[in-house]
Amino acid sequence: MVLKTFGWSFAVTALGLVAAVFYGGWTAFGVVAILSVLEISLSFDNAVVNAGILKKMSAFWQKIFLTIGILIAVFGMRLVFPVVIVAVSASMGPIEAVDLALTDKDRYQQLVTDAHPSIAAFGGMFLLMIFLDFIFEDRDIKWLGWLERPLAKLGKIDMLSVCIALIILLISAMTFATHAHQHGGTHVDKAETVLISGVAGLITYMIVGGLSGYFEDKLEEEEEREHEAEEQAEREGKPKSAIVLVGRAAFFMFLYLEVLDASFSFDGVIGAFAITNDIVLMALGLGIGAMYVRSLTVYLVRQGTLDDYVYLEHGAHYAIGALAIILLVTIQYEIHELITGSIGVILIAWSFWSSVRRNKAIAAAEGKAAGSDDKTEVSSGV
Repeated sequence: MVLKTFGWSFAVTALGLVAAVFYGGWTAFGVVAILSVLEISLSFDNAVVNAGILKKMSAFWQKIFLTIGILIAVFGMRLVFPVVIVAVSASMGPIEAVDLALTDKDRYQQLVTDAHPSIAAFGGMFLLMIFLDFIFEDRDIKWLGWLERPLAKLGKIDMLSVCIALIILLISAMTFATHAHQHGGTHVDKAETVLISGVAGLITYMIVGGLSGYFEDKLEEEEEREHEAEEQAEREGKPKSAIVLVGRAAFFMFLYLEVLDASFSFDGVIGAFAITNDIVLMALGLGIGAMYVRSLTVYLVRQGTLDDYVYLEHGAHYAIGALAIILLVTIQYEIHELITGSIGVILIAWSFWSSVRRNKAIAAAEGKAAGSDDKTEVSSGV
């Protein structure tokens, strides 16, 4: 089961890591490995969400999502999008950016380093909004209850996450951005650039969230319409037009999934800039991670165990919040990529361990309850 589901991911991992060694030695190997783990960690909740929707779709649309969808996810968001970010931030064409990355790495590194304040502000705000919207939402299951319960109460205030994000952006622009790190160790004032880029990141998040909400509402409308049509056909004794209705609903599911996947993968792409500016290593690492996310989605669908480790989603979002702060700090200060990557891994491992402990505690409690019932039945029988 595991080999069948993750076979392609294992193969891509082997090829990607070997390519990294040939490209930049064991240092490149380590960076690609960290990026892969980071992408998987940040996108685990993406796999869970995808699996929850994918299991409702027909086998045909599942194949569409896992074939055409993987092309969009891997080659579109993980490979093309980083090039676009560099091209826009460095004011050059995409082809020129790729050519520069492959032929003149020193010049490319200089351009990316000089453009890093705008990249960090844009990505930091996008990641920060994902994190804030998560922790301010009132959820039935809470991981760090002492923290999440009061934050959920504060979350009832309208637009609180946007206000906090803008305050953090202003503080970053007035502190880190006034002495932004540039190529060669110099520092310049990038306050205006950071403000504009940060606002652009916030707007992008709100657009992506709006599109996701639109497709989600459209999906609910299609499902409701399908249900009403089936009931009417049953009352009139007519055959149900399930193929057309399911096809329409599945089409909207597919669109919704692609928007969701783009929004979730965006944080991985932006977060990668906190680890490396090398576009080749970024493509290898994120591509490997994306393959595992897709394989994990299929695995969750086939196993039907989406709720086994309930705190993993929390851990992923706390990792996103940590990355957002790190990106904003790196506007002025350099932070080693090992620290950046390790934080996400530690938070995911911690949330996984907490989930395992929770499951064991529930199982033990159920066992005690069952034992008490058995004793009651025996005593009453006597």
